[in-house]
Amino acid sequence: MEINFIALFVAAIATLVVGFVWYHPKVFGTIWMRENNLTQEELQKGNMLKIFGLTYVFSLMITMTLMSLTIHQSGAVGMVGGPPMLESAKPSFAAFMADYGTAYRTFKHGSLHGFISGLFFAFPIIGVNGLFERKSWKYILIHAGFWTVCLTIMGGIICAFA
Repeated sequence: MEINFIALFVAAIATLVVGFVWYHPKVFGTIWMRENNLTQEELQKGNMLKIFGLTYVFSLMITMTLMSLTIHQSGAVGMVGGPPMLESAKPSFAAFMADYGTAYRTFKHGSLHGFISGLFFAFPIIGVNGLFERKSWKYILIHAGFWTVCLTIMGGIICAFA
């Protein structure tokens, strides 16, 4: 199973694109700023190169995890010891991959797993942090919604093209 790194790089861009729309003042940006006690002027003081650059790096890290969650064949590759061990895998592995190597490798299937990851992984993490930080449910739902949408799109791209 070859990894299409271009698909991972493209999937990582999803957080920036979705964030541009999601946190726009005409969508959830105004509510988000209010819930964080931030003003437009305070936001403009940030180091945007650092913020967007690290966001992209972190998003690339997420794509690596999403790959194992959305592509079921990753588990089979892991069972033989990972990519370095593929050449020495038993013939049954080659037969399995010949039969099922592209099974469930669609945008739709990856989106489903991305959505599930958002709902059952990102949302609880954001919820726990928000509760301890005494944030509002608006704050929690805005961020959880953002990550659920991002993971849905990223999962679709990764599963279909990686």
